[in-house]
Amino acid sequence: MAKKPKLTQRQKRQVAANRSKRLQGKHGGQDGQQQAHVDESQLVKGTVIGRFGKHADVEDSHGNVSRCHIRRTVDSVVCGDNVLFSKGDDAESGVKGVIEIVNDRHSVLTRPDFYDGIKPIAANIDNIIVVSAILPSLSTNIIDRYLVACEDIGITPVIVLNKVELLDDDARTLVDKQLEVYRQLGYRLLFTSCKTGEGIQALNDLLKDSVSVFVGQSGVGKSSLINQVLPDADELTGEISDNSGLGQHTTTAAKLLHLPAGGDLIDSPGVREFGLWHIPTERITWGFIEFRDYLGGCKFRDCKHLNDPGCLLRAAVEEGKINAERFASYHKILVTMDEQRPSHSQPPGG
Repeated sequence: MAKKPKLTQRQKRQVAANRSKRLQGKHGGQDGQQQAHVDESQLVKGTVIGRFGKHADVEDSHGNVSRCHIRRTVDSVVCGDNVLFSKGDDAESGVKGVIEIVNDRHSVLTRPDFYDGIKPIAANIDNIIVVSAILPSLSTNIIDRYLVACEDIGITPVIVLNKVELLDDDARTLVDKQLEVYRQLGYRLLFTSCKTGEGIQALNDLLKDSVSVFVGQSGVGKSSLINQVLPDADELTGEISDNSGLGQHTTTAAKLLHLPAGGDLIDSPGVREFGLWHIPTERITWGFIEFRDYLGGCKFRDCKHLNDPGCLLRAAVEEGKINAERFASYHKILVTMDEQRPSHSQPPGG
């Protein structure tokens, strides 16, 4: 599939200026007046519920879905975007509109791409559901990685420990103690089981009236949890294609689905796992929320927070104010980031 032609920096500036004029109703001259008039009277509000290739499925306020072209001057369109689109009907292609404007996002989930830099993959998200499980193994380091990513982009994380039916009483007590550090830091923590139904109602309550995504490694039961809160999710994906007029032969790479109990779920291969190598080291440190009270107070500005003299973080660990396992996890993340970062890429400030 051919990639969307990249805009030059000058073109991007022009796009931003034009978009600002459209949104604010500012114009100069007759052409500007006509454009402002068209935007106000003819464009339809909608939400992107499917994104693939050069097209997007947009749902309007009445629940009608239109497959739309994306105006070349629009920088990016992802699931969850609130857009303004013009209606039309291309009988041959089945396309029924054109996305003209993407409204400002209150949050955006991104992932690093080895060749194309940072790519947005979902927008206007309220919660990121970080799914871990007893099997294949419980890794707090992986949980920490996702929490850092959530803190970096400013989206509320919720930690879900799945497959808890596999724990006996002693093992559950041990795991609960292991995860207590996250409760103490103020993170929401849920125990769930798709087999016994434990925690599913609490999960539904949490998802209600919000837009959420599920992330986690393979094998932790993300798909099983999604099927619990959204039965027949695969069939609903097919219905999206039917509503847009192109049938089920078109595979949607990313989709926004409405949950029966309320709220929306964005499901996409790109949001399930994402790396950290693009984030500057300073932001990784900041992503450990218990570190923030001590940042900037170390004796040396370039303190690595290892055995450096006058390190406030190290002192806080020794005094029991910072969890030692989380501190070790932080340094493990920094090491693996350097290993995973492509040789041609350096993070900002790196």
